[in-house]
Amino acid sequence: MGRRVVHRILPREGYTSSYSDPPTAKGARFVKRIRIMLVDDHPPLRQGLAELLRMQRDMTVVGEAHNGEEAVELVPSVKPDIILMDIEMPGRFDGVEATRRITAQYPYTKIIMLTIHTEEEYLFEAIKAGAKSYLLKSVETSEVVDTIRVVFQGDTRLDATLATKILDEFRRVSSQPRSSGTDFIHLTDREREILRLVGQGAHNAEIAAQLGIAEKTVRNRLSIIFDKLHLNNRVEAALYATREGLTTRDLKDKPNEGNP
Repeated sequence: MGRRVVHRILPREGYTSSYSDPPTAKGARFVKRIRIMLVDDHPPLRQGLAELLRMQRDMTVVGEAHNGEEAVELVPSVKPDIILMDIEMPGRFDGVEATRRITAQYPYTKIIMLTIHTEEEYLFEAIKAGAKSYLLKSVETSEVVDTIRVVFQGDTRLDATLATKILDEFRRVSSQPRSSGTDFIHLTDREREILRLVGQGAHNAEIAAQLGIAEKTVRNRLSIIFDKLHLNNRVEAALYATREGLTTRDLKDKPNEGNP
């Protein structure tokens, strides 16, 4: 009997599907089930994913959360192996911040970002936060299932199109001559600190909170940083900070140039 592939995550009227069980040893009594938690603010999508995953013999849904804050609170009680995490959700934590907190506190849990966002900035920040995979919600459901198994085994997987984008961006920035520090010394202390936090994957709101300034001020300072360092976007700024070692450098040891 051939294997049928379901092409939608969202449930629909009359939805049916067949699936192929993973191979098991002859005479095996049970299959180790992958414990999965779903984090998304759209109940229909969580429902569709839950229906799909419960049809897999080696998977079980152990919890669902409406936002990142709920996810962080739920992890210690349900102990998921895998979390399918959306990026933009209401509440204090978006998917990236929730991923950062969960991977820091519970390294046994692996996170797969499942999102509509194709921009390199989201991909870069998610990977920096500790995500093991980044999939678009438009992918076939079979790819979601396969990715869960791959990540559970300790590997990583990125959507092919997004992986190509980020690799191209990394190669382009990395091919530029390493800075001698001339451009960097034109940054003020505040701009250096913002650049360091960008390199660590922090969002504008997080940077504003850490530095005690307005989020609008962070955006304005980033524009100045881009201009001074001849960068085009946040991804290039993060790569610059990482390449130059600014994410680990003690900025207090640098000479003060310009206004704070």
